[in-house]
Amino acid sequence: MPYQPTDNPELDRIRASTDNHGWKRFGPYLSERQWGTVREDYSDNGDAWNYVTHDMARSYAYRWGEDGIGGLSDHKQLFCFALSLWNEQDPILKERLFGLTNPEGNHGEDVKEMYYYLDSTPTHSYMKMLYKYPQRAFPYEQLVRENRQRSKQQTEYELTDTGVFDDNRYFDVFIEYAKVDPSDVLIKITAHNRGSGAAPLHLLPTIWFRNLWSWGYDSEKPLIQLANDSAQVDIHYKESDYRLHFEGSPELLFCDNETNQERFNQQPTVTPYPKDSIHRYVIAGDKQAVNPRQQGTKMALHYATTVAPGESYTVKVRLQARPSDPWKDFDSVFRQRQEEADRFYAHLQADVTDEDLKRVQRQAYAGMLWSKQHYHYDVNQWLKGDVRTPEVSEQRLHGRNSQWKHLVNNNIISMPDKWEYPWYAAWDLAFHCVPLARLDAAFAKRQLELMLREYYLHPNGQIPAYEWNFSDVNPPVHAWGAWKVYCIDREMNGEADTEFLEKIFHKLLMNFTWWVNRKDSAGNNLFEGGFLGLDNIGVFDRSHQLPTGGYLEQADGTAWMAMYSLNMLRIALEISKTRPYYQEMASKFFNHFLGIAGAMFNIGESEVDLWDDTDGFYYDVLHFPNDPAHLLKVRSIVGVIPLFAVEILNPDLLRKLPDFTRRLEWVLNKRPDLAALISRWYEAGKGETRMLSLVRGHRLKCILRRVVSEAEFLSDYGVRGLSKYHKDHPFKYTLNNVDYQVTYVPGESDTSMFGGNSNWRGPIWFPINFMIVESLLKFHQYYGDEFKVEFPTGSGEYRTLKQIAHNLSQRLIRIFQNNQSGQRTYQGDRSALQADPHFRDNLLFYEYFNGDTGEGLGASHQTGWTGLVSELIRMQNNG
Repeated sequence: MPYQPTDNPELDRIRASTDNHGWKRFGPYLSERQWGTVREDYSDNGDAWNYVTHDMARSYAYRWGEDGIGGLSDHKQLFCFALSLWNEQDPILKERLFGLTNPEGNHGEDVKEMYYYLDSTPTHSYMKMLYKYPQRAFPYEQLVRENRQRSKQQTEYELTDTGVFDDNRYFDVFIEYAKVDPSDVLIKITAHNRGSGAAPLHLLPTIWFRNLWSWGYDSEKPLIQLANDSAQVDIHYKESDYRLHFEGSPELLFCDNETNQERFNQQPTVTPYPKDSIHRYVIAGDKQAVNPRQQGTKMALHYATTVAPGESYTVKVRLQARPSDPWKDFDSVFRQRQEEADRFYAHLQADVTDEDLKRVQRQAYAGMLWSKQHYHYDVNQWLKGDVRTPEVSEQRLHGRNSQWKHLVNNNIISMPDKWEYPWYAAWDLAFHCVPLARLDAAFAKRQLELMLREYYLHPNGQIPAYEWNFSDVNPPVHAWGAWKVYCIDREMNGEADTEFLEKIFHKLLMNFTWWVNRKDSAGNNLFEGGFLGLDNIGVFDRSHQLPTGGYLEQADGTAWMAMYSLNMLRIALEISKTRPYYQEMASKFFNHFLGIAGAMFNIGESEVDLWDDTDGFYYDVLHFPNDPAHLLKVRSIVGVIPLFAVEILNPDLLRKLPDFTRRLEWVLNKRPDLAALISRWYEAGKGETRMLSLVRGHRLKCILRRVVSEAEFLSDYGVRGLSKYHKDHPFKYTLNNVDYQVTYVPGESDTSMFGGNSNWRGPIWFPINFMIVESLLKFHQYYGDEFKVEFPTGSGEYRTLKQIAHNLSQRLIRIFQNNQSGQRTYQGDRSALQADPHFRDNLLFYEYFNGDTGEGLGASHQTGWTGLVSELIRMQNNG
């Protein structure tokens, strides 16, 4: 049945769109960093950070993708647009964002620019971004030098610390896009001089083609050339012809997207006008650098001006497939698309009354939409090299990702952060899809399906983790994400997409089997897991073999699998409503859950219980080769994750599924020990609901006693990754005269474990907090208002689990919300940013947050899972 038009044009466009065609053909799919990625690394030793550096990038033709500032591309990133700038002070043309590599930063890789995603619609019919460009020379060397000499115990040295923004000597450069139709894009660039003096500025809107023709395959070379009319440029590629219209009289600078071999190898370049020609023309004044025939595969419009203080300068460009008057409707279409964007978000935010919360939520959504990126990586081709690249070594053929030769990525994917993490991360993606489903459920569903397609999922059933090591093991949250997206889609669109649920269920069966076969060494339903994304929160580096020998049975790995079982059970039950034979699959996962739950309660042959009765907490168990096992008593989020394995079933559902209910009761009659201790099956809760959970009332209260204690996990801004107890009581473990220690660190990591990124030892992480909130709401659904917990611990005040969940949500939201002093917590002590009207309402969504102060830390644009704040705001405003 076709969609009926509404009075919400953007909603109509979303519902009519399929995949990345039509209105989604052009979008913000250009990366912010292609250099320093695994895809571009052709070294023998896997040193991706140094194989292609930021300094090399302006002269090096990438193999697998492109990057730029505020960029736009088609859905296969064949044709690209981005903005370049020069302030007549910098030593290089500002064509891409600068940042520190992992070895350079005292806390790992770190972008050193100021930019904000301000707005976007799901079809990218309207987008807006802000880039803050200093009028002084950009302090490249100063940033590298100062950060390199700082220790891990010191804070990072940021761009705002260098003084380049002092006296407001910078430009606010707004980059905006509005589509007339799917093949007609309006582009407006407006630079505001925030300083007190006139300042020179060069704006270079740049178009180019990704290089597909230099690698030895039959690939037609595209062409950009000046049209007969000097106010437009023709763009030719296969069946697609476009025209670029521009206002004013800029210089037209043409070259080719080819590597400058002379710069790197002192060898002749295939063209006299390689990729860095425009840089040399503008910066060095080399008038011979660009192609005098005014054609090539890369072209920039060079606007040079001086902007008076308090004034602005605007450039207008139009990319068009069908000829028409380029300026007749330019301004009116921009106004119309902005109004439609406002109408779309007014509909989505109808229940949010606070204007500042609307701003927070809308910019969170904008960041998530701007973080969609085309990602291309054919692992087998990358390992072997190309026809026109040097022969690769045997070491490389058997090196990084060599077990993933089937993997062919060539899709638009939601990225955690397009600079610091310009590659997908499987478990991050599941969290991204929750808020994305509010915006565009079809896109969210497609993202989840993608990771399970035959050209992604390993033949053994493993989901690829991320490009640095596809074989790393992330928490199995894909089923949880699929169920959340299904429910949101049903709520938003009024229809249940059971076909999506069934399709993804079958693929998840393979992944679940991989987990069972590969991560339960002893066959006792206690799982090792390994890294699990919680960057080495424990005593040892969980990505590698233990220095003790033996193995870890992980409370989090086991709890994640219990949650996975319940997620699959819930999905199977939902499908069973229309396909009754799925009740058998529901029974299968019920049995899986009982086995894991029994192990967690030490029912059976387990040598050591993961639960410590004295502390009332779950811990990992270390198994030596020939010695007794024992608990590693680290009070970390690992011991909280068992709360996530909870599912509530209502009686109506069970009545509709008699086969499942009959099998379930048969199992419980045969195992009364499990029925009494684990499932709570024979105890009806609020509204006759039934609960399946790893923790019963007693253990739930024991865990929460620590979680909501301000002396342990509870911060003013959410739940910490590690108990503050370990600040004064570090956990120590000595082996072979080597001391291993875990200490509470509220902010950045002070250890080199996992490449210097062991940041789960105190900070606040949104995905884990979100799941705590969701789990507490589920427990409340069963226990009701009669079940109360002291909150905070030691206060003498008792609250329901629902009240605690809402309080935790408020603490998390408070990180971003304007407080009574007009400041935002995540900005920390950056007083200038708090007070400056040109900074304070432009938001950054950091990777994680200081456990004591709430200050934003890590990747500054990781809207991906921190974007969950948008869903918390929705939950708060809907009770």
